[in-house]
Amino acid sequence: MNKPGPTSHSTFMDLAVKLAARHMRAGAGGPFGAIIVHQGIVIGRGWNEVTSGNDPTAHAEISAIRDACRQRSTFSLAGSVIYTTCEPCPMCLAAIWWARIDTIYYASTRDDAARIGFDDAALYQEVSLPVHQRRLPLIQQPSDKAAQLMREWIEKEDKIPY
Repeated sequence: MNKPGPTSHSTFMDLAVKLAARHMRAGAGGPFGAIIVHQGIVIGRGWNEVTSGNDPTAHAEISAIRDACRQRSTFSLAGSVIYTTCEPCPMCLAAIWWARIDTIYYASTRDDAARIGFDDAALYQEVSLPVHQRRLPLIQQPSDKAAQLMREWIEKEDKIPY
């Protein structure tokens, strides 16, 4: 764990910006950084590692969530907030939602990101469409074995709900 740090929003955002700048300048990826704070303590740090890690999911917010979850040995970051240098894309927004983070503080907007070549508008539009209208085909392939997995989960006595 990290020692308690400064408590102002601008100071936490500055930490995210410095993290993004350092790793962007080192060639890790785009100009994005994020930190996760719980009760005034930074518990997770992340920066864009898409190109350096050959991982399209390694956005700053995802990396920070992974770091915080490892540090805390949990999948729930309830009670935490995230500071990110840019408005989260739909993937990151979903990950923040699933991590149960309470609040998102962001600096630049999605329009700012689009102006420098990171345009998520098509993805935001795509996920708002009914499944049958999307450009990326989603085709259900029913499976009795998959249905059985769902039934097994319901009956599993030692499951950890999430």
